[in-house]
Amino acid sequence: MRIVFMGTPDFAVATLAALVRAGHEIPLVVTQPDRPRGRHGALQKSEVRLFAEAQGIPVITPERLRQDTAAQEQLREIAPELIAVTAFGQILPREVLEIPRYGCINVHASLLPKYRGASPIQWAVLNGDERAGVTTMMMDVGLDDGDILEQASIPLDKRETGGSLFRKLAPLGGELLVKTIADLEAGTMPRTPQNALEATKVGMFTKQSGRIDWSESAEKIERMVRGLNPWPSAFTELRGRQLKLWETELADSAALSGEGVRCCAALPGNGSLYTDGRVLYARCGEGVLRILELQLEGKKRMRTEEFLRGYQF
Repeated sequence: MRIVFMGTPDFAVATLAALVRAGHEIPLVVTQPDRPRGRHGALQKSEVRLFAEAQGIPVITPERLRQDTAAQEQLREIAPELIAVTAFGQILPREVLEIPRYGCINVHASLLPKYRGASPIQWAVLNGDERAGVTTMMMDVGLDDGDILEQASIPLDKRETGGSLFRKLAPLGGELLVKTIADLEAGTMPRTPQNALEATKVGMFTKQSGRIDWSESAEKIERMVRGLNPWPSAFTELRGRQLKLWETELADSAALSGEGVRCCAALPGNGSLYTDGRVLYARCGEGVLRILELQLEGKKRMRTEEFLRGYQF
């Protein structure tokens, strides 16, 4: 099938790669413009653009496709049978949605209607969901509210992080899209309207989204540490310096009264740190966390044992 692909980050690369492997014709890729990244703010191409150019696929980077009439006209001239979209970062205007014969299909990283919008992967971990997955859906002018075509799901591991779930769902999304296209061509594709009453919407995270509120329960904070790993990462302050938490686990409250364990520092929100010199615990609003891996501002990531050997409480 002749398919124009629209996508931007790493997650979308897996979808585009699956289309290429399946032998579909990709006459054009549409992605976000180059953006400043890194410490020095140098302009960098999107991951999708880098992959497409390596495959010899033409790429355009409209700032706003809704207002870019030249890009819209180019799409009409190409006359794709289908437009496939994964994490493009822009809502498609009706003028674009009406171009392809088979319409526009989006690959969304949640089991819709749950988690419409940005960052669905992190929210599945943050909320302690037992399963997560991907959905192919027909696009309309709304945000992730089109008819569901197909879904695929996987169980979440108890130690699942946002990063590990990302790595599992990205290829699953590509596989599901290839299957959806095959079913569409065969004429065996049912469409299921979403139940708006069951829909939940999630927004984008910022760096400040990772700030830990120690008045929350240990269970909730532990999920936060996993869900926001690797980005934006959960953090707190220790004696005026940022302290990132990369791995934690729930601990018995009795650990705080163990032999040699003492309160060694206060945490924002009435939390506190405890240690016996080998293990580091955090008392939360409800329950206790054991901190396994952390990173003090200006230092590398390290296991807690290494941190305690060099840090003086």
